[in-house]
Amino acid sequence: MIGAAVDDRADSLVVTSIATWEAAGRRTADWSKPVGLWTRRLWLVAAAALAGWAFWATGLGRRSLVNPRGWPQVRSFLAAGVHPDLSGEFGKIVVDATITTIGYALLGSLLALVIGLSGGLFMSELWWRRPRHPSGRPRLIWFIIRSLAVVPRGIHEAVWALSLVAILGRDPLVGVLAIGIPFGFITAKVVAEMIDESAVRPYNALRQAGSRRLPAFAYGVVPVVGSDVVSYAFYRFECAIRSSVVLGVIGAGGLGFQFAVSFQAVRSREIWTLIYTVVLLAAGIDWWGARLRATASRRRIVLSLVVALALSILSVVHLGVSFRRATSARTQRLFTRFLHESWPPRLPLGGWHALQRAVLDTLQLSVVAISTAALLAIPLGYLGSRRRTETAGRRAVGWFTRLGLLVLRAVPPPIWASLFLFVLLPGPVPGGFALGCYTIGVLGRLNASVMENIDRRPGRVLRRLGASRTAVLSYADAPLALPRVVALSLYRWEVTIRETVIVGLVGAGGLGRLLGQQQAAFDRAGIVTTVATMIALSFLIDVISSRLRRDLR
Repeated sequence: MIGAAVDDRADSLVVTSIATWEAAGRRTADWSKPVGLWTRRLWLVAAAALAGWAFWATGLGRRSLVNPRGWPQVRSFLAAGVHPDLSGEFGKIVVDATITTIGYALLGSLLALVIGLSGGLFMSELWWRRPRHPSGRPRLIWFIIRSLAVVPRGIHEAVWALSLVAILGRDPLVGVLAIGIPFGFITAKVVAEMIDESAVRPYNALRQAGSRRLPAFAYGVVPVVGSDVVSYAFYRFECAIRSSVVLGVIGAGGLGFQFAVSFQAVRSREIWTLIYTVVLLAAGIDWWGARLRATASRRRIVLSLVVALALSILSVVHLGVSFRRATSARTQRLFTRFLHESWPPRLPLGGWHALQRAVLDTLQLSVVAISTAALLAIPLGYLGSRRRTETAGRRAVGWFTRLGLLVLRAVPPPIWASLFLFVLLPGPVPGGFALGCYTIGVLGRLNASVMENIDRRPGRVLRRLGASRTAVLSYADAPLALPRVVALSLYRWEVTIRETVIVGLVGAGGLGRLLGQQQAAFDRAGIVTTVATMIALSFLIDVISSRLRRDLR
């Protein structure tokens, strides 16, 4: 009956779609197995218990956390948003600061992309898997590589910058390396997850047919994850803009330095001008990334590469980046001195109790942020995704959703934390809310990209058979998007652990506040202990997320 209702091309599409849908169903069929079902229930109970502990421990609903004296400052700040400072004098400062911020972000993103693409290949489980000759050695190599990669990405870019300043001084190369190194290994982890979550079947088919690893990756993996990698590259550049702003607060210059000056002087109109500037930068990057994903023509890709190369050269000239100082004798002496002052590590003031308290505050802060953001980002990501067949009303809802997500992620976490500290008492709660707002914007954007890039053919089959939009979402789109959404949420939890450093530096609690105290006291041996503790937390979360994703496959 279906064949009588449609033409030959539609029949071919239906058959292909059903085959794809059945393949996706086989991949998620383990949900119905008793062992797999109980395993997933245990994970769900554990996640709920962890979130409940975090919210209870922070005092939400048990005691007053509001500072009523801060409401007049918040109202004054919000009122200034209608009248930002648009004077010519401040405009010139903003333009110069914007160019500096873009320069750091672009050079850092290019370095991160090089590290991420090469590292993601070797960090994927698929690369070390041998379908015909299983062996324990590749698994051990993979585990060692993943474990070592936790160290550079577990250190926040602000900590990298503070450490590199002690070695290189106030050199522009500090900002580039501080962004490129951690972002590069974060990108490598995400690329590895994309490969393992999306490209297993095509790669295995080629390998079983006798193909070698590199050709199998070229023809079985790259076409599958290519669009996601392009999308993530633009998102990473957007993140680099915000990181460049944060680094400006600690001396790199640019918009971050102007933010610090305006906050210290309580110039709300200038702050709003800077916020709008960051939002416009993020909007431009997001718009171009969406255009590139929608029509990934060779001409547009080549144009993007040429523009990026030209801007990179201009950024090197504008910032004055040079590798001479990195290889000088003075740098070698400072590096040796830095190592001598950092070893052996020692406990912070207050001993194990102070370190344990900071760890618990950090966990509470991160769980409050990621649990709130993960739940809200799923519907917002769906509403904000771009689809070809939409009514005018749905397009309007999507546009406003994307705008809201853009504003949430364009404002750096320290600014959100500073705003929440106006009306909330210091502690994990304002930091958790600040990271939650920021993470909602990030996860919502990433989930929207997932919804845009999933295979639409199973949904079309259901629509042809008369299924409702809710049924299509439940039985076609959600099963395909769920593994990637879970993987991205777990990845953001690890990043949130890192971001607690920034909100902690402005008084939101956790290991970040402890690190700020040690930095003010030039206690480098204590900083090593705090950073190592944060890396251990990142490693623990990485192990948990890897196990959870494996159980969800």
